[in-house]
Amino acid sequence: MIDWILGILALLALLVAGVPIAIAMTIVALVGMSVLLGVDPTFAMLGQVFYDNAMSYTLSVMPLFVLMGNFVVKAGLADDLYEAANAWLRHYRGGLAMATIVACGGFSSVCGSSLATAATMARVSMPAMRRYGYSDGLATGTIAAGGTLGILIPPSIVLVIYGVITQSDIGKLFLAGILPGVVGIIGYLVAVRLSLLRSDEHAQEAEPLPWSTRLRATRGIAGVLILFVGVIGGIYLGAFTANEAAGVGAFGAFVLALLRRRLDRAALYEILVETSRMTAMLFFVLFGGILFANFVNVAGLPADLNHWITLFGADPVPVILMILAIYLLLGMVLESISMVLLTVPIFFPIVTGLGFDAIWFGIFVVVAVEISLITPPVGLNVFVLKAVLPEVPTRVIFRGVLPFVLIDVVRILLLIGVPSIALLIPATT
Repeated sequence: MIDWILGILALLALLVAGVPIAIAMTIVALVGMSVLLGVDPTFAMLGQVFYDNAMSYTLSVMPLFVLMGNFVVKAGLADDLYEAANAWLRHYRGGLAMATIVACGGFSSVCGSSLATAATMARVSMPAMRRYGYSDGLATGTIAAGGTLGILIPPSIVLVIYGVITQSDIGKLFLAGILPGVVGIIGYLVAVRLSLLRSDEHAQEAEPLPWSTRLRATRGIAGVLILFVGVIGGIYLGAFTANEAAGVGAFGAFVLALLRRRLDRAALYEILVETSRMTAMLFFVLFGGILFANFVNVAGLPADLNHWITLFGADPVPVILMILAIYLLLGMVLESISMVLLTVPIFFPIVTGLGFDAIWFGIFVVVAVEISLITPPVGLNVFVLKAVLPEVPTRVIFRGVLPFVLIDVVRILLLIGVPSIALLIPATT
């Protein structure tokens, strides 16, 4: 038991010292495995992990969805999504904020990155909300929270990483994220209204637009709808696998960018370089996580945790609530991918041993990680907004996201109490 405890403490010390998560996990895994198994077997395993996973067909889904998201951003689809949502919701109290939430959900369905969603929607929606008297707290809180939908509504890079670590069906994980994502959008709309009730700000209601303008704005999102239905519908109907869906999505996003005349040689070069850079970073982090997972397994952490759970006679629900509490605490000091790579190898054998569904647990993890993206003191989405809007104090953004954090806690408790929210759609395939 002392081996994995020392390993985790060493990892936390390296992270506190500012060592990147991928390097920290690799160092701890190599040192720990060398002590337990010897140097030669450890470095043989290192080469095998890097080779096997780099050559894995399953992992090809990751660069393709990253490429798809980069084409979507370049095509400017976020503007069309916000325009359509704004056309239908602007005349309600808090309508511009609600339009931002809906647009974030739509953009997430073809982007897959929370950080990209938050940064893009800040540029698109912040000027309009300021023009109509929304406080910086409500406006930035809405954008930061809406951006978290990027890692849940498929396609999602975090779900891909979870699927690779646990050997779960990535297509089913994508399908499982749809209903919780919709519940998240509805919950955030409620949070907007709660924010207005608890404050004395007077966000102006914009004038209703004519029906012809609303319909014209809706037609502008046809490309997004076709792309989402093509990717997720193809997976649902069994027309192609998640990897093939990623290829279809990347090609479809490329065509959309071409049709909108947003691509030239320089733009295409920039997209390909950025995709390569992000893919290399994700692969390196993932390989470090796999090495660390191998170390904690050899050190006996899963067996020790299972023994403790059996010893204390804990029921499944208290255990999952304890895991939720751990995620909320970790979210204060770690970012999303680090949390997944650090915790899933530890928790996955426990929760599946208690009878929880692997697909359901993937959605549970992602929703828990969503909360970490907007909680202090790390809150990556908050700091992305701070970079885009440097004039807004960080404390104002964190204060603005508080109602959304509370809604997220309610949503994850609902997910625990009603697992079918995540499992209903995958069960029909």
